[in-house]
Amino acid sequence: MPSSGDVHNERVRPTKNTTLPVRSLTLAAASALVLAGCGSGGDEASQTPSSTVSVSPSPSSTVSVPAGAELTEIGADLAFGDTATVIYEPNQKKGTVLDLTVESARRGSTKDFSGFILDEAARASTPYYVDVKVKNTGEGALGGTPVPLWGVDDRNTLLPPAAFTTTFPTCASKPLPDEFKPGSSFSTCLVFLAPDRGTMTAVSFRPNQDFDPIEWTGDIATPKPEPKQDTKKPDVQKQGEKQR
Repeated sequence: MPSSGDVHNERVRPTKNTTLPVRSLTLAAASALVLAGCGSGGDEASQTPSSTVSVSPSPSSTVSVPAGAELTEIGADLAFGDTATVIYEPNQKKGTVLDLTVESARRGSTKDFSGFILDEAARASTPYYVDVKVKNTGEGALGGTPVPLWGVDDRNTLLPPAAFTTTFPTCASKPLPDEFKPGSSFSTCLVFLAPDRGTMTAVSFRPNQDFDPIEWTGDIATPKPEPKQDTKKPDVQKQGEKQR
């Protein structure tokens, strides 16, 4: 089981001619990786996962579970397409019950990030794109918080989802809407970077270190190989014989 100390650290630097602030952001426990597009404008993602999230069962939890709702067992192993019902408290003032569905996952390529400035470690990573659906089945409202899911790689390392300061069409990753009221549903795509050409093996709901994670596994789609170009030169002599 991954620990909070296993979270991968990555740095990404915007170019100096971009309209975004010139600085490097470090990905660590309870923080998000921000990828800035070259020469693109946009507001920085200011919301990051909280390191003080509490979950059920917890004596301090004040989140009420609606009648008829059954929380998914802690430590459950699920398959892509399955839904987990969990308590999510990003801070002491916000909390509700969520239905989290990891629908599918696919492996990408760092070539997908053309137009983004990546450092050496990021260029050596393997990106994964995960489609998820979130429904607020509780009684509380959330707003603008990240989707509480992490990737897990073959080294048992937790992979925080990347946040973006500009559009990334390949996997349009967004936080929960500013007003995510009871009954609201939301679909998005999460980007996880497995370091050192690593392989993502699972997606995890683990809001704190003491929580036995709920994990989703399944077939991860791989990109089709690009067709090889035919570089063979035509046989001029045979073509000439046909013309005769």
